[in-house]
Amino acid sequence: MEAKRHLTEGFHRLTRAERLSRVQELCGLTAEEARILSGEKPLPLDVAEHLIENVIGYFPMPIGVATNFTIDGRDLLIPMAVEETSIIAAASATAKWVRREGCIRTYSKGNLIIGQVQLPNVRDAGRARRLLHESRETLMGLANACIPGLVTRGGGVRDIAVREVPRYGVTGAGEGTMIVLHILCDPCDAMGANLINQVCEALKPRVEDITGERVGLCILSNLVDTKLAVAEAIIRNVDPVVGRGIEEATLFAKADPYRAATHNKGVLNGIDPILIATGNDWRAVEAGIHAYAARSGRYQPITEWRMEGSDLVGRIEVPLAVGTVGGVTKVHPSARVALKMLKIGRAEELARICAAVGLVQNLGALKALATVGIVKGHMQLHAANLAIAAGAEIHEIARVRDRLAEVLRVEKNINLTRAREILEAIRVAEQSAAIH
Repeated sequence: MEAKRHLTEGFHRLTRAERLSRVQELCGLTAEEARILSGEKPLPLDVAEHLIENVIGYFPMPIGVATNFTIDGRDLLIPMAVEETSIIAAASATAKWVRREGCIRTYSKGNLIIGQVQLPNVRDAGRARRLLHESRETLMGLANACIPGLVTRGGGVRDIAVREVPRYGVTGAGEGTMIVLHILCDPCDAMGANLINQVCEALKPRVEDITGERVGLCILSNLVDTKLAVAEAIIRNVDPVVGRGIEEATLFAKADPYRAATHNKGVLNGIDPILIATGNDWRAVEAGIHAYAARSGRYQPITEWRMEGSDLVGRIEVPLAVGTVGGVTKVHPSARVALKMLKIGRAEELARICAAVGLVQNLGALKALATVGIVKGHMQLHAANLAIAAGAEIHEIARVRDRLAEVLRVEKNINLTRAREILEAIRVAEQSAAIH
């Protein structure tokens, strides 16, 4: 463990080639896998043609690694595909603080995804519910017959629940009632979207035969509150001013949905890049997390931080349906390498890692807000972007960035105009030196 920590020390100061070499060593990657990560070997066009329609090219996204993470006692490098400045740096710095002064533990609550079979306007809800309950075993048998491969791997439909849903606000609702069957399925290590959609469609004619009612939509739900990932962190001997500031930030998010939205976006800054890097459906996860945040009827933060004596304690609980087999994770070479970097074999492990990184990312943002402010920390890392936007050539970027950092220390703010002024001054000085 100590050797691994030593190998990531000062990681951000290495050249890109040196970073890649360290990652290859730490994660046991082959030379071919390192080439894939480097971008030297891009996604084959014939694979891209099968992923989406009307392919014309690529939109490259940087992939980096967050360091210093120790989750459930394991040291991990976290692959993150993201374009936003400061996310990886903040995650790494905050993880180092947590590792030095505390710990992170994770666990799962449930392992079932949800498919929905909707009966949009049932005339006799009591009768329909009774018939569906009596046919529950039959329906489960039919469902599992549709997915024999999953059943062989130990997964499959585990239960069917029947819900009544009020038809509030439905135009021409009449006097009927909406009934929704929840098909609860263990997808093993797949995300399971296609599997559960297949099951729901297959059940449609039998449900109509059983009830004599019309079936409407047959589709999965992204609100997988039956498959939750939980992460908890404790940081000891926290400066009370910092700790209370972080605690107050949580209270602000609980009281105000406008703040809660930004609070949760900060959490997803940590989760989404892992999902993208591993080929998972980040849009589905985001939809589920936001819906879960509003389950009480009021949009709430998905993390909570509180002081317990001199300790800062944090917790996140979110629905996370992810996969480590099938779909893009199977065919995209970079996704396969990213999963290998994490040294995991189960989708449940990936979900727990995502929750832990989201919690740490949130802590980093709240700590910045409670101390130096989010702008200063972000601007320091934004300086290179400003240099590029100002038109700096490769050999000029570092000089412009460093000069911008000096300006930031004095003036507390930097912008594109100042970056252009610095670049022009550097070029004038170089021309003058060349003449003399």
